[in-house]
Amino acid sequence: MRVLVLTGAGISADSGLDTYRDAGGLWEGRSFEEVATPEAWEAEPEAVWRFYQQRRARLAEVEPNPAHHALARLEAELADADGMEFTLVTQNVDDLHQRAGSHPLAMHGELAVLRCERCGVEVRDLHSLEPGSFVPCEACGHGRLRPGVVWFGEMPLHLPAIERALARCTHFLCLGTSGAVHPAAGFLGYARAAGASTWVQALDPPDNLHPRDRFLPGRAAEVVPELVEELLSVARGGPA
Repeated sequence: MRVLVLTGAGISADSGLDTYRDAGGLWEGRSFEEVATPEAWEAEPEAVWRFYQQRRARLAEVEPNPAHHALARLEAELADADGMEFTLVTQNVDDLHQRAGSHPLAMHGELAVLRCERCGVEVRDLHSLEPGSFVPCEACGHGRLRPGVVWFGEMPLHLPAIERALARCTHFLCLGTSGAVHPAAGFLGYARAAGASTWVQALDPPDNLHPRDRFLPGRAAEVVPELVEELLSVARGGPA
């Protein structure tokens, strides 16, 4: 049994973090796509920094919910079982999976990380949250670190590892995603075509849902713990 889980914004919505859609797609009258780009960082670094500092500060106000904890439990129990594999891939940039005890491949980066554009050093920092003050690089002296997230137009992270897990998985869980953002939107179809059993959880059917997928409507905090119990039963030799 080789389990691959993909999570999106819906899993963190139950912790109180708005999705882009919930927020109307706007920040200070601008679309997120206008703010979250390398071009915006070059042209208006103060505005981009303020946007991400607000998002980074928000992390201290939220906690992992039952869906995060259930996936951490699934990871821990499969890690201790012979012949089992578990990979968690998240499109989210919050740190709720990590705080619940999971070790995700964060394909869109992390708000908790800052990265130097000059020397490439990365630091984990959720203490320097002043919206008007850039954080300098202590390694090379560059005047400002950038948010350690993947902006629109940049390549997602960990793609080789994700592709290897997709090719091997026997069970694929797509949780809280819209099915509209590529390349992650294509993972479900890839896993399905490779013969994996597929589950999809969302409030509404996502764009990439297929009749072969088992659709589990509802909030992640309610649906995911039950799904994890089902998979753990299978892992222990119960009915599939």
